[in-house]
Amino acid sequence: MSIEQTQKEMASYIGKLLRDNFGRGPESVFVTINEPFITIYLQKFLSPVEKVLMDEEKESVVQTTRDVLMKNLIPEMKANIRLYTGLEIEEFYYDWGLHNHSGVFIAVSSDSTKMDTLANKDYFGKDALHEEITNITQQVQRVPDEVVSCKLNNRTVMVIRNGIFISIERELIRMGYKEILLEAKRRMEKRLLHNSMRLESIFDTKIKDTFVSWDFSRDKSVMVFIIAPHQHGGNELDK
Repeated sequence: MSIEQTQKEMASYIGKLLRDNFGRGPESVFVTINEPFITIYLQKFLSPVEKVLMDEEKESVVQTTRDVLMKNLIPEMKANIRLYTGLEIEEFYYDWGLHNHSGVFIAVSSDSTKMDTLANKDYFGKDALHEEITNITQQVQRVPDEVVSCKLNNRTVMVIRNGIFISIERELIRMGYKEILLEAKRRMEKRLLHNSMRLESIFDTKIKDTFVSWDFSRDKSVMVFIIAPHQHGGNELDK
């Protein structure tokens, strides 16, 4: 089976899975397989009940409910991704752009050699992006031990930060305050990312969606930027 066909079948599966569990699925699902990463970008994903909660400024309730559902769905998604791709999924991240009615899932396989190959590829603005992400990170936490990134397609850029937590954060995690810490980090980092004056100039186009997720056990974070197509064209996300 071709990569394109695999991506389409996975998109259909994810759409049905979310529809069955959330009561309403996304209008669009875009799957990108670029080993060792698989990104699943969701558009127009908000149930009627969630819309009411958002209108009443109850975003945290929507976020908490989705977190509970995702804990049950992630093992199933990892198993099915393996069936579709043959890849052993070692890490899984997700985040929502609730005000944009969007979301992203990121699956990472255990193949470190492909990780290094992809991360070593250059793209326009890479060094400047790393610099800005480092500046933003140290406003909330500290300078990361490592920042790596890759352009998965014309409209999807992923940034990975390793070694970002400060001592008090690690202690809060040990004390069982993971959920509170997660909510605070989501709010603070997304606010800084959205307010950054440099990011769109680095990408030389509009940023359509920004996602960020963490793995506390690995002291690691993954960001995904969905950018607008340049005037010369785009990929299937433009359709």
